[in-house]
Amino acid sequence: MVPTVLSVPFPRRPLDASDPVRHWYENELGWATVPGLPGQPAVELLTGLRFDVLDVPAQAGYAALRHLRPGSPVAVRADRMRLLVAAGSADELPGLLEWLEWGTLALDLEAVGAGGRVEAPLPPGPDRAQNSSQGAAVWLRPPEPGCEVEPSLPTMSALGGGVGGAPDLVRLVDTMATECHRIRLRRSCGQPLAFS
Repeated sequence: MVPTVLSVPFPRRPLDASDPVRHWYENELGWATVPGLPGQPAVELLTGLRFDVLDVPAQAGYAALRHLRPGSPVAVRADRMRLLVAAGSADELPGLLEWLEWGTLALDLEAVGAGGRVEAPLPPGPDRAQNSSQGAAVWLRPPEPGCEVEPSLPTMSALGGGVGGAPDLVRLVDTMATECHRIRLRRSCGQPLAFS
C-alpha cells in the first residue's frame, strides 16, 4: 500500500480589519477577497464567484475597450490589462477560441475563473497615478460602489449579443485574439529568420 502524501498550503497572512483596500472591496462592492501569499499583493480578489478575468497584453486590451460598456471594470498593471467578464467565461474561452479558429495559435490571452485569484487593484483615489508608476495594479475603469457589476460584464449569448444589453463575449474575445496575434507577428518580424 502506497502512503498518501498530503500537501500543506503555505500559511496565509491574516487580513487586517483596518485595511482600506480590503474594506473597499468587501464592504463597498461586496466582492470576496483573500490575503495575498507571501511576496504577493496584500489583497487578492477571488474569481469565478461574481466575475472571471481575461488577462491580455495592454495593447490588445485597449483595442477591445470599444466592445465594453462604459461601466465594465478594467484594470491595468504594467503592460497587462485585466478585463472583468461574466462568471463562467473562463471555462468557455478554450472552446470559443477554437470556434473562432484561434485555437491552434499560441496567444497571450489567459482567463482566470473559478478557484482563481488576481491582484486587487488599488481603489480609485488621488494617489492612483503614483501607484501605477510603482507597478501596482490600478483601475482604468473602476467598478462603481452600490452598482451591480454583473449586468455590465461581457457574456455568452445565443442571440449574438450580450444578455440584457451586456457586451458580447464572442466579439470581445475575437478582437483581443486578433490583437494578440498582431502583437505576436510584430515581435516575430523583428527577429531574424531561423534559416537566414
